[in-house]
Amino acid sequence: MAFCLRNNFPLIIKRILSQKSGKSIDFHRIQQLRLISTSWCLNKVVSFNLSDIGEGIREVSVKEWFVKTGDIVEQFDNLCEVQSDKASVTITSRYDGKIVKIYHKIDDIALVGQPLVDIDVQDDDEPQGRDDPEKYSDSSSSDDDEGKRSPCPAADVIRQKVLTTPAVRRLAMENKLDLTKVTPTGKYGRVLKGDVLEHLNLIPAGTVKPHPTLLQHKVEPPAVVLAPKVEDRVEQLKGVRKAMLKSMTEALKIPHFAYSDEIMMNNLMAVREQLKADALERGVKLTYMPFCIKAASKALLKFPILNSSLDEANESVIYRGSHNISVAMDTPQGLVVPNVKHCEQKTILDIARSLNELQERGQKGSLRPEDFADGTFSLSNIGIIGGTYTHPCIMSPQVAIGAMGRTKVVPRFGANDEIIKAFVMSVSWSADHRVIDGVTMASFSNLWKKYLENPNLFLLE
Repeated sequence: MAFCLRNNFPLIIKRILSQKSGKSIDFHRIQQLRLISTSWCLNKVVSFNLSDIGEGIREVSVKEWFVKTGDIVEQFDNLCEVQSDKASVTITSRYDGKIVKIYHKIDDIALVGQPLVDIDVQDDDEPQGRDDPEKYSDSSSSDDDEGKRSPCPAADVIRQKVLTTPAVRRLAMENKLDLTKVTPTGKYGRVLKGDVLEHLNLIPAGTVKPHPTLLQHKVEPPAVVLAPKVEDRVEQLKGVRKAMLKSMTEALKIPHFAYSDEIMMNNLMAVREQLKADALERGVKLTYMPFCIKAASKALLKFPILNSSLDEANESVIYRGSHNISVAMDTPQGLVVPNVKHCEQKTILDIARSLNELQERGQKGSLRPEDFADGTFSLSNIGIIGGTYTHPCIMSPQVAIGAMGRTKVVPRFGANDEIIKAFVMSVSWSADHRVIDGVTMASFSNLWKKYLENPNLFLLE
């Protein structure tokens, strides 16, 4: 429509003025009116933004300008050189036109996606001069021809439906290329020089990126919003969970280090199987945990540093005389850690009886505050739930904790290099590295392991 109005503008003005005034019209004046510019209506000043130059770079420094305000540029002309923290990049123009504004000075920071320059884009539909047939091939040589021309000839519409510049038309003509077959990427469907070069395979495909005005017309499918089946809810921490929040927050202040090992359980399994029925007759359910607790107590006698606590204020270590070994239990109220008191003075059967009582009270929710107080060392049996190795968190003010994993059946070599069926349990230790070193932890673990792999040692003491 703009093309039809512009090419027939003098004729329209002539007829309107004639009808209004009834006087003869100065044809030379009409000829001058015909050259009225409509660039501001077509919004031909475009902002050339700094495109993404890859590798996550979001800003660059402008090192050199190759153009200045008022310069005429063509596509692929160098505009400036920018420096990122990785490389220098030369920025080239996407448009033919005149530089009307430069946004950055030398050494300024330019952001990706923000304008570098404003370019007044040349329009082949806009007359650049009456005496240059190449720059304005659509202009006629006399007003008589305009008077005879129809307001909007069909042939002109077909010929002018491809928006591009004279330079691009000349390039297409030299290569005998039909511009209607070229995919445009310029503003409002304009065919750029890069589009022609890409169509002729002179530059790699995808070099020229589509103008945002082309992308905005694409209709995106409506996003499918799924309503949640279960609504979010907020639950205030209380009881066991509130206590766990406080204890684990304190645990994170301790510099943990870990140590793991494997224990052959064949002998212990055989001993427990022999004693299980007799213990049940005495009203005690005998599991593997009493053996693990007693073995830990035996090892703590030799390595008392693991049964201590750290007094940070006085920079001292407090050695605990009693072996009050804490045991993690799963209850309806959550995970609780009561302790078996004075394990160094109790037999395996006594420890088993104390464990049974704690478990019974835990299931009923009737554990007492004294059941949790004064713990000096901790053991946790994650194997009853599953899993092999873990990284247990130390319960302050204690300095060590152990966690036993699931017992697995694996092949092992026997004393005569024969393959035997072995029951192997893994154990993971965590210790406070401010107090305990790796050698001490490993030595403690070896002694604990020795008692479990040779349970008859319990009879010697």
